[in-house]
This record gives sequence, C-alpha cells and structure tokens, in this order.
Amino acid sequence: MQLDKIITLANKKVYLRFMALERSLRATGCSLPLLVIPYDGETFPLPENASWWSLPEIQDWLGAEKTHPMYRKYQCLTTDRYQFVDSDVIFLRNPEEALARESGFIASCGHWRDAGHTVTAESGAIFRGQSSLWQRSIFNTGQFACDRILYSVEDLKKQCLDPRYVETCLRFRFHEQPGINLLVHLAGVPIHNLTLPPLAMESTWAGDYTGADYAATWTPEEKKPYLIHWAGCHEDSIRPINQLYLDYLTQAEREQFDRETAELKQRRMREQRSLRSRARRWRRSLRGFADEWRK
Repeated sequence: MQLDKIITLANKKVYLRFMALERSLRATGCSLPLLVIPYDGETFPLPENASWWSLPEIQDWLGAEKTHPMYRKYQCLTTDRYQFVDSDVIFLRNPEEALARESGFIASCGHWRDAGHTVTAESGAIFRGQSSLWQRSIFNTGQFACDRILYSVEDLKKQCLDPRYVETCLRFRFHEQPGINLLVHLAGVPIHNLTLPPLAMESTWAGDYTGADYAATWTPEEKKPYLIHWAGCHEDSIRPINQLYLDYLTQAEREQFDRETAELKQRRMREQRSLRSRARRWRRSLRGFADEWRK
C-alpha cells in the first residue's frame, strides 16, 4: 500500500492529544499531508502540512440524520491510500513503511479478542451468518488504513439507508464503530489485521501495557506496533506507557494537560457520587414500596 495521506478527527477539546499525534507522526519521518475531519465547529489553527477536511455533502447529510459526530469518519470510505487514526494515537514507526507490503483494508487492533462495541444485533447476525470466524475481520475504527475507494457519496448513502442496514449505519446513537465495520464488510474489500498471523504484530492498545517494561516484546522491529492507541483508557489513569505521548508536549502543554486531567478526574468522581446517591434513593423507594405492598 502506498499511502498519500494521514487522516484524523479532532476539535479544540482534543488539541493537546492532536499535537502529540502530529509531532509523533513527523518524528517517524513521515511527511504526508495530515487531513483533519472537524468533529464539530470547534476548530483550531493547524500546524504546517495539516488541513481541515470536510465534505459538506456527507456532513450535511449525517447532520440531517442526527447521527453522532463520530459518523463523520464515513467520509474516509470515499477516498483511498490513507491511514486513519483517532486523536488519542501516537506513531512509533513510519506508517508508510509499516504498510508498504500490505493491501486491501488494514486493521491493527485486538478486537478479534472481544467484538464488544463493534457490532449491533442486526450486523452481528449478518457477520455470524457468513462465517463462524467472523471476529477475525472486526476492527477498531480509531485506526485503519485502505488502499482503495469503497463507496461514492451516493453509494454510501444508499447503503446506509438500506432497511437491512440503517439501524446499524445511521440509527445507532452511541458511535460510528458498528456502522463502519458493517460498511467495510459489505464493500467486499479484503480485511487484514496486522496483529493476527502471519505478521502477528504486538498489540497497539495502550491498555494491554500496564508495567514499565511495556516495550519488552517489541522485537524484532516488524513485531513492534507502529502506533499506540489509548482507546477507552482514562487520561487520569497511571500507566508508564503514557510517557510516550507526554514526551511530545511542551512544558506549558504538559501543565495544561495535568490541569485538564485533574478536572476530568474530579468530574468523574462527582458523577460517580451522584450515581451512587441516585442508586441509594432508588433502593429506598423500592423498600418503601415493598413495605406498603406488604401492609
């Protein structure tokens, strides 16, 4: 696969993560254009060789369908020769070199171990109906690459609106992951996951590395993950591997990151206390109802 661009999705809220991503990409020697899909209207000035990439015919349509902003990733399916990554990714190796011998649609995650969050009841039935080993082709939609165009804009709309697929591709309200998995599957493109044989590259998920020796298995070089993704990892969690992205922040940015992380932790604690309080009130209400019922 010969890449000609890197694509991500961002807004001002993830500025620091985006900067770590961009700097890590350039540190690998990759000079490809970085296209940034706007998550919403909260954009920010981009560094050199990066630009906002918006397709109004797709974004306006998805907006009219009231989909989650993550669905804007669908526009990747209308282009070719790209690597997409979420903003909570850093590169360890040049993606141009890592993917040079690959073709088709390339995944690099461990979702084959756990298909959670990648299918709906409808799409899961479609996958299971076609193979008992369907998990091999399931992937995390925060990191994927493809050498070909899978849909025109009109064909993308038609596929999504098909009554057999619309619940997964447009109505699923939480995120885009089941939709992209199904759309790629329906396109018929060969799907290869680099963490499966024959390459069996080491995990790209930060959550798989808890100790200070996280890089111990990253040999030989071709087994070393070419990127690390913090999907689902709380920013306030303490992992030695977090230093990989923190090293790409300036001192001022690191201080800002620490402030934002502390605020996030406090907000999460308040939400947990609120949930526990509501649960206690609910239990008391049930006990009161039971007492009244027994009288």
